[in-house]
Amino acid sequence: MSMGNERVLLSAEVAATEALGEALGRGLDAGDVVALRGDLGTGKTALTRGIARGLGVTEPVQSPTFALLHEYPGRTTLYHFDAWMSGREVGFLESGGAQLLGGDGVCVVEWAERIAPYLPDARLEVVLAHLGPTRRSLRFTVLGAGERAERLAGLVA
Repeated sequence: MSMGNERVLLSAEVAATEALGEALGRGLDAGDVVALRGDLGTGKTALTRGIARGLGVTEPVQSPTFALLHEYPGRTTLYHFDAWMSGREVGFLESGGAQLLGGDGVCVVEWAERIAPYLPDARLEVVLAHLGPTRRSLRFTVLGAGERAERLAGLVA
C-alpha cells in the first residue's frame, strides 16, 4: 500500500525481510540514514543484513548491541549502529559518533527512537511489527525535505 512518502510492506519470513533490505540497499548512497524501530525480534538486523548485501558488503552482519557500532566496507561504507544500550549511545554520539549520521557512508540505526534528537531531518524510518510467528509488517516513511528526502521517497515508491 503506497501513501505518498509512506509504504507498508509485509514479510512472511526472514529471507523476505532480507530481500526487501537488499533492494533498498541498492539505492542508498553515502549520507543516507535508515532509522529502524520495532520490538525485539521484529527483523531490524535481518533488514540490515539485506541492506548490507545491497551495498555490496560481503562480511557477515551481526547486531551491534554490545559494540554500539559495526562498520562494513562495501560500495559505500555501512555504519550499523544500535541505540539499545541506554546511556552509552549518547556519550558515543556526543564524542564524535554523531558525525557518522549523514556522513560519508550509509548509517542504519536500530532503536533509532532512542537517539531521535541526533538524527538528520531527511531520513528513512522503518517501523517493523510482529504480525505472527514469522510474519512482519514494515512501514517505510521518508522524513524531511530537500533532494535527499526526494531521492529516498523514490526508493519507497
